[in-house]
Amino acid sequence: MSYYFTILSPTDVPLFNIAFGTSKSGGDGIARFRFPDAAQNTYMTQFIIHSSLDMLEEAQWMGGNMYLKHIDTYPPASAYVSAFLTPSGTRFLLLHQPPQPNLPPSGAGGGSGGLGSSTMSLGSSAMGMGGSGLFGGSGVGSSGRTSSSSIAANPTAPQTEEAVRQFMTEVYEAYVKTVMSPFYRRGMEIRSPVFRSKVSAAGRKWL
Repeated sequence: MSYYFTILSPTDVPLFNIAFGTSKSGGDGIARFRFPDAAQNTYMTQFIIHSSLDMLEEAQWMGGNMYLKHIDTYPPASAYVSAFLTPSGTRFLLLHQPPQPNLPPSGAGGGSGGLGSSTMSLGSSAMGMGGSGLFGGSGVGSSGRTSSSSIAANPTAPQTEEAVRQFMTEVYEAYVKTVMSPFYRRGMEIRSPVFRSKVSAAGRKWL
């Protein structure tokens, strides 16, 4: 799973951002986003994040929770956006994109070797992972995935939502301590290396 985390002020001014990859199941912690043009990865992550703000504004009035869960999806890139809203109106947004599934050999699924047969084989194996599609379910698939890797395989599964909630909560605690510093001015970009290291540590711990 690849992640892009950003903090936006109540007026949508970027205050902090960081990209990282999963550290679970042998992950190296490096983000590897998959977009049509690799040179536009940075711009695409920001575009997807900001395009979800309308959904965030709708979701924030539907309940009293700070963690708003998964609020938006960008189907062309199989990317998902989760949100956390602070009492002051500052927004925490996490873009997460699951790794590309391993496609079966071209000869699998009837020997036709075409795209259709590969797709059918992929769909069949995905259903075997829990009966709810490629990213659904929480069971162990034929590849031997364990519950620790289900975070990367199921972006909207309950265990993934809980992991993201824990990450957001830990980052929020670090954020509060940072903005309470007498050297911090409201609306100023967060450049503290200590805060960045805490966000990275939270990512390694929960995601």
